[in-house]
Amino acid sequence: MGLKEIIIILLIIVVIAGIYFSKTLEREYKKEVEKGLVNTISNDSDTIEEEDIENLPEPVQKYLRYVGVVGREKVKNFRIEIDGQMKMDRGKEFQGADIEQYTFQNNLTRLFYMEMKVSGLPIKGLHAYKDGEAVMDIRALGLIPVAKGQGDKMNEAETVTVFNDMCIFAPATLIDNRIKWEEIDDKTVKAYFINGDITIEAMLYFNAEGQLINFTSDNRYYSPKGDIFDNLRWSTPITEYDNFNGYNLASYGEAYWSFPDEDFTYIKLNVKNVEYNVK
Repeated sequence: MGLKEIIIILLIIVVIAGIYFSKTLEREYKKEVEKGLVNTISNDSDTIEEEDIENLPEPVQKYLRYVGVVGREKVKNFRIEIDGQMKMDRGKEFQGADIEQYTFQNNLTRLFYMEMKVSGLPIKGLHAYKDGEAVMDIRALGLIPVAKGQGDKMNEAETVTVFNDMCIFAPATLIDNRIKWEEIDDKTVKAYFINGDITIEAMLYFNAEGQLINFTSDNRYYSPKGDIFDNLRWSTPITEYDNFNGYNLASYGEAYWSFPDEDFTYIKLNVKNVEYNVK
């Protein structure tokens, strides 16, 4: 075998290895999803009845009736597909992102996987939240670390995100006894969500129709380049609703940080599908 052939074989090996390792985050995501699906406790006769929601604040009851959860199966897990646009920092341009997420209510777990391109460079990211601990791993080409995060601040921040997802994408889960409610007025409630040693606070705002139109919390932090900015309000206004598999759910929303000088919108979400109790 000549030198040329050896070089070609080596290049083929490098390419194959690169392709394999570029899918590491995707494999990790799918592995954790499979674990969650196996551990999902299902009981088809376990439905939400009027008595399940009667002690909730009136605006939350109205929201759940608008969504259409009464008489439907209690949510053990949910899967979301999103066509999104994201930007990494202020001053950057929005880039398209394909997002898939699973959340499992038993042993509360959130698995968020995205693929996007920044200036033509493929970026893959995995946010995993389990047992009250969160890990973020973003890689260029699925190989080169771009951003990583974990620790107490991220655990608290991702607990906010988990509760936000419950409110927006799976309102049937708001009967969870880990939530403590305080009714402010006929269109506003304050919620305290407790998961293990973590307690977060959020404000939920509704319109006259019963739709949730905004969610805000001061329990997240903004850290684009390792610098941590505390006490920035995080908001997720919702402007459109649609019917997904028989439920009236948010179909378009955004998220932004309230800086002293501006509101920085960093993500826009077009919801493609929401399904519950995936087998």
